[in-house]
Amino acid sequence: MDFNNLIPELKDWNDGNGIDIRSWIGFTGNFQEAIGYSVIFWPTFVEIEGCIVREGIPRDNVLLWLKHFKGDRERVEAMVNHLHIEDLHYNGCKDSSPDRLSYLGRLLEEIYDCKLKRDFPNKTFNVLFEEPENKEDLLEYILTFYQSE
Repeated sequence: MDFNNLIPELKDWNDGNGIDIRSWIGFTGNFQEAIGYSVIFWPTFVEIEGCIVREGIPRDNVLLWLKHFKGDRERVEAMVNHLHIEDLHYNGCKDSSPDRLSYLGRLLEEIYDCKLKRDFPNKTFNVLFEEPENKEDLLEYILTFYQSE
């Protein structure tokens, strides 16, 4: 992975000699943000009425969708667990781009797949990251997951 394309400022460090991504994080990041990102990059999952969902999804929301989808757990989970990658930050975030959303979406797809297998070894999941045909439609980079039978 060439992080210089995703983070162009890496090339500007050290009087134009560049810097590696780990050093850049060390100089520009902070622990509060790292803790905040941890809930996205290593999420907690809970079970509600047989549905596996991201922690923080209200029980009432799951019950509403179960009723709407007539108990179809796959559809309920896919709905309540979907995550628009662009929504990780504020609306109109100036550094949102197709390449960045795609990178993060694919990474989160792998992470969620691993974490779900670890947390629920006796269940099978479909973890899907969808990229839009129109790459500039930034809201349509979507990650979701659901149990499969």
